[in-house]
Amino acid sequence: MSAPVLPDYTALALDIKRWARELGFAQAGISGVALEPDERHLQRWLEDGYHGDMEYMARHGTKRSRPDELEPGTQRVISVRMDYMPPGTQHAWEVIGDTDAGYVARYALGRDYHKLMRNRLQKLAERIRGAIGDFGYRAYVDSAPVLEKALARNAGLGWVGKHTVLINRHAGSYFFLGELYTNLPLPVDEAASAHCGTCRKCIDICPTQAIVAPYRLDARRCISYLTIELKGSIPHDLRAPMGNRIFGCDDCQLICPWNKFAQDATEPDFAPRHSLDGAKLVELFAWSEEQFLQRTEGMAIRRTGYEGWLRNIAVALGNAPSSEEVRTALQAHADHPSAIVREHVAWALARHG
Repeated sequence: MSAPVLPDYTALALDIKRWARELGFAQAGISGVALEPDERHLQRWLEDGYHGDMEYMARHGTKRSRPDELEPGTQRVISVRMDYMPPGTQHAWEVIGDTDAGYVARYALGRDYHKLMRNRLQKLAERIRGAIGDFGYRAYVDSAPVLEKALARNAGLGWVGKHTVLINRHAGSYFFLGELYTNLPLPVDEAASAHCGTCRKCIDICPTQAIVAPYRLDARRCISYLTIELKGSIPHDLRAPMGNRIFGCDDCQLICPWNKFAQDATEPDFAPRHSLDGAKLVELFAWSEEQFLQRTEGMAIRRTGYEGWLRNIAVALGNAPSSEEVRTALQAHADHPSAIVREHVAWALARHG
């Protein structure tokens, strides 16, 4: 009886990258599973307490940095990236400079990427199965403890910048990442080299000085953490620096010289919904909970919850120029059932005398 014919893994790797592009991914790469230096970096970060209330970052032990522990049998990780900046979006700096508008991180303006990318990864796995038969795999898009940036770097998709965001020299940093863990012994790509040089623009521009050193982010000070992950009160000393940023923050990416090469999204679902690329704070603050849930259905903004949404906008209104319209909007929520909302509204009203 003849032995089974093994796949040509070199040819298969090329096919996988081509199929990934056909499925809408901008790029795909393949890495091994060794992440020892990144595991040490993560452990130091956790020991410093930089993860704040994100206890899930420490919950899974070494599964985050050892793919074969998370998914036994994993030999390779196929990393993919997908550009998310929608064409025609109102310019970010213009919105940040408009103190009457609310700034939403550009990745969150349209459809939530998690399910979309996971479905595409599943289709990629099905194409691989169609070519070689059954194989072991698991698709992840922020759905499990995965060191996605380290894996993507090792797969050649970019390097981790001083702001801890992945940068691609041909496409900047406005892209999502996803992974396909697999037991296939595919040839690995060359890891990307770093090209930040002496630049520290991202460190200097951070409104809350959350980048405490190159490659060291104190999430407790990061506006993305404060507006999305944090469920309690925003520290008083960080409220004014938040400006009008109500969901996430892009400053460290907006200032990055490499983003002159950023590519527009090709996925129509990432286009802004409800004019959130520059909507007025007073209008957003007037949304009822029902309107919030209806208008953010299928969007990443849902993650902050209605209470967090009002909290964040109250801070932004506190930072806006004083006007009767702003004071009236704040007073409408002065007796809100949520103590968190009432506290931040009171702070904002005090700012307006």
